[in-house]
Amino acid sequence: MPIFEYKGKTLAGSPVQGALKAKSREDLERVLRQNRILVSSITRKAPDINIRIGTGVKRIDISRFTRQFATMIGAGLPMVQCLEILASQTENKELAKVIHSVKEGVQGGATLADALSRHPKVFDQLYTNMVHAGEIGGALDAILLRLALYREKADRLIRKVKGAMVYPSVIVVVAVGVTFGMLTFIVPVFAKMFTGLGAELPAPTQYVLAISNFLKSNILYLFLGTVALVGVTLWWKRTPNGAFTFDKNLLRTPIFGTLVRKSAVARFTRTLGTLLASGVSIIEAMEITAKTAGNLVIARAINKSVLAIAEGETITGPLRDSGVFPPMVTQMISVGEKTGGLDEMLNKIADFYDEEVDEAVSALTSIIEPVIIVFMGVVIGGILIAMYLPMFDIIGKI
Repeated sequence: MPIFEYKGKTLAGSPVQGALKAKSREDLERVLRQNRILVSSITRKAPDINIRIGTGVKRIDISRFTRQFATMIGAGLPMVQCLEILASQTENKELAKVIHSVKEGVQGGATLADALSRHPKVFDQLYTNMVHAGEIGGALDAILLRLALYREKADRLIRKVKGAMVYPSVIVVVAVGVTFGMLTFIVPVFAKMFTGLGAELPAPTQYVLAISNFLKSNILYLFLGTVALVGVTLWWKRTPNGAFTFDKNLLRTPIFGTLVRKSAVARFTRTLGTLLASGVSIIEAMEITAKTAGNLVIARAINKSVLAIAEGETITGPLRDSGVFPPMVTQMISVGEKTGGLDEMLNKIADFYDEEVDEAVSALTSIIEPVIIVFMGVVIGGILIAMYLPMFDIIGKI
């Protein structure tokens, strides 16, 4: 719904102004009259693009803000005062601007959820819907605590997955860099020396010299080709079919696929369980969860479950048919649906898969580290042996 800014006076003559969501100016006028406000002007507000969202606000900053906000609300402090204190205390200047904007929205008569929704790249749909449910149910402090706990666990999961990806990535980059440096800088030095000797070179040495000459002669074309390949891949990933195919193949990857699958299941169950426990309707919770799934294969399975629920069926069938969710997960969800404790069951599954992600990260590190070390030893050792073979032949002849 669009946002309208209004100005007016109360029955006592005090000036008021603010911004609210409404279907039309007429609807907003009716709401304001019910609140005994005499309207003097209403203007439609332009889309809010006031902050470089996504570049200056980190996930951990939002999690810390949520935890502190929940503590203050639970202690009985007024909402505006809480926001004012948090805006002045946060070290992140971008987040401070957002909190200050939210405070002004609340002071102007907007609900907290509406004020937060004006900054969708900081406070996503899941966040604002849970706050909205807490405001309606009169349990905002409890909802904020649940939201803080959810974000902290979700952040911890993301850090685990990123940590598992960063370590092998760095080692691979170093291995490739060292190999490339040896072939383009060190091997040519040996090549000049061998040319002066005039002796016939062993086959391994000839292969290494051929690769070195190819890299030196075509380094510009290889660089441009790599850049073009990366660009085409990124463009393809942004297309609907490309993104879905990439996510589907990622789940099938022998080493990383297991980690990605387990982290996706943990995120799905944690998000859906938190939304349901906060009072969000099942269909709305599923739609929000699909948008935050992080994998299009899982998102498609969730959307099919939404259609199944709308037709009076259970959510278990589409999740099982997707082939993404392990049988244990779908069976536990089915039990949760039948017993009426779906939110509790989902949180239990999430806790279980958080531990599974820990084990997957440890297994991934223990597998990749020796593989890369062996690879570096074979490649670099092979290059060195190939370079020293002619010297051994010469020494043998002498």
